[in-house]
Order: sequence, then C-alpha cells, then structure tokens
Amino acid sequence: MGSALPHRLRRCLINGEARSDIDVRDRGLAYGDGLFETIAVRSGRPCCWLDHLDRLARGAARLRLPLPSPARLKTEANQLVEGVEVGVLKVMMTRGPSARGYRLPSDPQLTRILFVDAPAADRSDAVAAEARQDPRTEQGVEVRLCETRLGINPQLAGLKHLNRLEQVLARSEWSEPSIDEGLMLDAEGALVCGTMSNLFLVTEAGLETPFIDRCGVAGTARGRLLRIAAEAGYQVQQRRLTVDHLIRAQGALLTNALFGVWPIRSFDGREFDLSLLPWPLIDRVREQLMQPESHW
Repeated sequence: MGSALPHRLRRCLINGEARSDIDVRDRGLAYGDGLFETIAVRSGRPCCWLDHLDRLARGAARLRLPLPSPARLKTEANQLVEGVEVGVLKVMMTRGPSARGYRLPSDPQLTRILFVDAPAADRSDAVAAEARQDPRTEQGVEVRLCETRLGINPQLAGLKHLNRLEQVLARSEWSEPSIDEGLMLDAEGALVCGTMSNLFLVTEAGLETPFIDRCGVAGTARGRLLRIAAEAGYQVQQRRLTVDHLIRAQGALLTNALFGVWPIRSFDGREFDLSLLPWPLIDRVREQLMQPESHW
C-alpha cells in the first residue's frame, strides 16, 4: 500500500496506480537515469502538452529509454488534472529497477510517475485567479551570476534528465528574496541559462539566445518563443554569449514553462530599461504558454 501523500500532492500515479512509493533499486533514484517534464495546468488542462510530449520523446530516443504510448500518458494526466484550476503537472520517466551497477537492464521495466502539485485546487475561483497574477511579469526581476558552472557534455545537452545537481548547487548560492534567478556559465565561461530558465538578449538587431549544444536544457518555453519570433519576423540568433553581451544588451528575458516570460530588470549593477523590450512578442508568447490545451 502506498504511503500517505501531502494534501497538495494527493494526486499521484505510479505506473497507473494511486501510490507514492517506488522500488529502492530504481535507476532514477540511484543514477538519475530518466527524464522529466514540468507542465503548467490551467482550468483542468495542461498547457503546451504536445511540446512537452515531443521533448520527452526526443530525450528518450537519445537515452535509449522506452516510453509508454502518448495515449496512456494523456489518459493518466487527464485523471490527475481534472478539476485543477491552477497547478503543476510533473511527468517523470525512469528506466526502472535493476541489479546493482551501471549496466543497462536487458528488459527495462519503465517507472512512470505523474503527479499534480495543486496548492490552489481547493481555493475559491477568485483566489485561484489571483494566483496567476505575478508582478514580476511586468516589473521584471533581479538576477545574479552563479559561481557553480555547467559541465560541458554535448551528449546530454538540451535534455531534461533527472540529474540536476548543478542547478541545485547553483540555487543554493543565494537566499535573498529580492533575487529571483541565477545565471549560469559553462566550464569555459560562456553564458548558458538560468538555474530554471532560458535566456534571451534584446539587441538593436533583434534577439540573441545561447546555443544549447554543449550543456543546459532546451526549454519548451524557449522553443515556443523561437517559433513565435520567427513567425512574427523577429531576427533571432543563437550564438555563444558572455556576461559582457548581457551587460551591453538593450534588455534581457528569461523563459520558463511555469512562469512564462520574466524581463530582467537588473543584473550586477546594470539596470535595464524595460520599455525597450518587444512587448507584443512577450505578450503573445505568454498567452500561448499559459493557454490550456484546446483539444484535450
């Protein structure tokens, strides 16, 4: 019988069963051998479901990880998000339990974990609506530079794999409530991303964003912004960036599937003029990121 769940995490399925315990031999626990997606939930439906499903499939192919059918994932996700006004759906896939050692099991038994964190699920509609309002979306955020660096590993670059120790250590570097995010460099000093976000710079020529070919996560919100910008005629360049590029930029943005888009207000003493940001593009990206799946 599964262990009791915290009230706000009471919606949890492991391999289709309502429980919260896993095998201690699970390779996700032992080695981080797996993938995950973190998905915004609005009005009882996930947002950008197909984007997340696509990234999960691409990651599984690179890790040679078997995946359940999209129909099964959708059925289980639907069971969990039904009635959730505002929440977060997390989908985790591991290679399952195995004997001790790194060698892949010949017949892996995938562990499939889906759960919803829904702190607003039992509140009134008014409170749930208020939970969507975040002053940082208009007022911007203050960010800092982290000392912890990302190791260069092209084989894992872009993947949302289960080993996030670099981000954990980076996030442990500050506790000031005024700082909302930390930016991370790779081992060679290139600016890559935030601990939980992707980075875009606004320049006179258009937008610039770091390559995600050596490390970092290729965020679904990043991908959505790239597509919308291209459709709208914005020039977007992916390149190696440094801290100097950020300091000289007209402005900067952070993207994330849960908060959407945050403008950067200040970094290392540099104050940015938020009026120089491409607000029509930002608004369009936000609208799409937080739009519940229409064909759910």
